[in-house]
Amino acid sequence: MANIKKIALLTGGGDCPGLNAVIRAATRTAIVEYGIEVIGFLNGYRGLYNGNWIELDAKTISGILPVGGTMLYSSNKDNLFKFPFEVDGETVYRDVSDVGVENLKRAGADALLIIGGDGTLTSGRDFWRKGVPVIGVPKTIDNDLSCTDSTFGFDTAVAVATEALDRLHTTACSHHRIMVLEVMGRYAGWIALHAGIAGGADAIIIPEIPYDIEKVASKINERKANGKDFSIVVVSEGAKSITGEMVVQKIVADSPDPIRLGGVGNKIADELEKLCGNEARATILGHLQRGGSPTAYDRVLSTRYGSYAVELAMQGKFGNMVTLDGDTMSYDTLENVIGKNKNVDPDGELVRIAKNIGVCFGD
Repeated sequence: MANIKKIALLTGGGDCPGLNAVIRAATRTAIVEYGIEVIGFLNGYRGLYNGNWIELDAKTISGILPVGGTMLYSSNKDNLFKFPFEVDGETVYRDVSDVGVENLKRAGADALLIIGGDGTLTSGRDFWRKGVPVIGVPKTIDNDLSCTDSTFGFDTAVAVATEALDRLHTTACSHHRIMVLEVMGRYAGWIALHAGIAGGADAIIIPEIPYDIEKVASKINERKANGKDFSIVVVSEGAKSITGEMVVQKIVADSPDPIRLGGVGNKIADELEKLCGNEARATILGHLQRGGSPTAYDRVLSTRYGSYAVELAMQGKFGNMVTLDGDTMSYDTLENVIGKNKNVDPDGELVRIAKNIGVCFGD
């Protein structure tokens, strides 16, 4: 067992259903099972830079299990290895990670549990390289982190998208419309694929399978010929056409990941309306997928992740990220995890089954 008397937590990147459940499980495991103290740095890596932390105990975490967001707050712009400063009216970047290391020592923390996605965990890997005892916990609704079968927050996002499809179905049917639902996922189509199957979509457009809008229109016109005067299309925000174009909403220059996707749903709706003749409407689900109370599955998964992260820390297995391998908690090195997107297999079982039941992918 590692000689640990106090652990620190921080949450980084976008918010995600289940973050509070991870914080609760890690805190309770540390206190109940190992009798050690727990603190939480506020606002992600910015809190680590500013030395801004709070005590976490049975009282402070009470009632947070079903609550969305993160009680520690978050930031997706504060990379301490490339931190922005204004100098003579210009932005310059400096490595201030040593400040974070020093603040961790001042807080008396013997280990740091970092809960986040690829960007947040990349900094976690870099802190580990500096000698900080780090354990990573995978967080993203997109389910695109490598080395783990599922990330917490994904199931909730799929449930929200599926409910949206159920609601769009009735309007589509009533007005003989094409309803397009744009969901998150960045460069991976997991949310679109799972929600599309669960919600009975007629077409699912994902980044891994470049789409031909003519083929999507052909599917809708085929349905019309068979007496189905409405159609449901789910599109992932990172979808790209066979010409390779991807719709970018804006560029955020001061973000570690500056590209903000969004708008492909409107583009596809406009094109389908012209090609099919039906009125088409697009709904961009956006941040509704990120917020609110986590599903029961995500609460259980988050609890498992948080508790196991503390177990790994107490065993001294630093530099690793907790993973889900089948139905078993496991771990892999941060070095192996970082920079590898887990994408939908275009020839995989789920895509094959969806095609078997008549779903069009535009290919």
